[in-house]
Amino acid sequence: MERFGTLSFGHYGPLGGGRQLTAADSMLQAIDLAQGMDDLGVNGIAFRVHHFARQQASPMPLLAAIAAKTERIEMGTGVIDMRYENPLYLAEEAAAVDLISGGRLALGVSRGSPETVVRGYEAFGYTAEDPRGADLARDHFDLFWRAIHGEGLAERDADSPFGAGSGLQQIEPQSPGLPSRVWWGSGTRGTAEWAGREGLNLMSSTLVTEADGRPFDVLQAEQIAAFRAAWAEAGHPGTPRVSVSRSIFPITTAEDEMYFGHSQEGDGIGYIDGFRSTFGKTYAAAPDVLVDQLKQDAAIAAADTLMLTIPSQLGVAFNLRVVQSFAEHVAPALGWKPTR
Repeated sequence: MERFGTLSFGHYGPLGGGRQLTAADSMLQAIDLAQGMDDLGVNGIAFRVHHFARQQASPMPLLAAIAAKTERIEMGTGVIDMRYENPLYLAEEAAAVDLISGGRLALGVSRGSPETVVRGYEAFGYTAEDPRGADLARDHFDLFWRAIHGEGLAERDADSPFGAGSGLQQIEPQSPGLPSRVWWGSGTRGTAEWAGREGLNLMSSTLVTEADGRPFDVLQAEQIAAFRAAWAEAGHPGTPRVSVSRSIFPITTAEDEMYFGHSQEGDGIGYIDGFRSTFGKTYAAAPDVLVDQLKQDAAIAAADTLMLTIPSQLGVAFNLRVVQSFAEHVAPALGWKPTR
């Protein structure tokens, strides 16, 4: 494990007991958490993106704010649902954030996970033939991918007093290293292989749409192997990055025990988008026990980056303590060294 970071679902709303976490609280606390993690030498912080829900829906302003307040940490998404996106506007925003951060954007995109509404992307002005919108997501991604590679996409107006040159014009700004920092969020072996052929990094999901009785980590490790084989067969240079997400909580206090001491001990089986799927278990134990358990996780061993899903509603201090505990007592035994 070369890198680790966090993946936040960014929930806000009522907390019980008359307490309320507002949208502003959620974003401002995310910035504070990123600063604390940057000081610890943690490698990344990412945010789930969901529309029509009390979660992060427009991540670029948040990522730009984090970029301005930190020095080393990667900031990213896990994932942006391409069904909802204007591809060229996203290309402009992503390049801008990547430039502001000095090349620290880790942009996770895909078809996305199920939303709280039916065909919500239609309210954004987009239509799809596929009931799940996979065709729309791929079409939007293709245009985005061409744009960030600098392809000319619109004919220059010869009568315009602005700009220079002729022919097809590229979007601006351009960030030359951005394509190498784009990840495809995949929950299936087929989409992982497609990502490898396209030359993307792989952000393996918190589930796989398979359920044949084998453990989640084994299924996920096979997905990662298929991705790397497709990358190699396509002849892409370099080595792609791979991340996996896990719910991991070192139990070091009575508060930790209260929240997570009775967490799910095994993988979960359920249905998502009509597919019978396997969901990863929660790891919650004393640090030395966690080390032994995580060393047996085949997908963690196959990936270079581990993202911890964190309960953002519990606030900055609690989540920073979870991250620090993992960084001090668990991650070094898995091969991690802090970024300084």
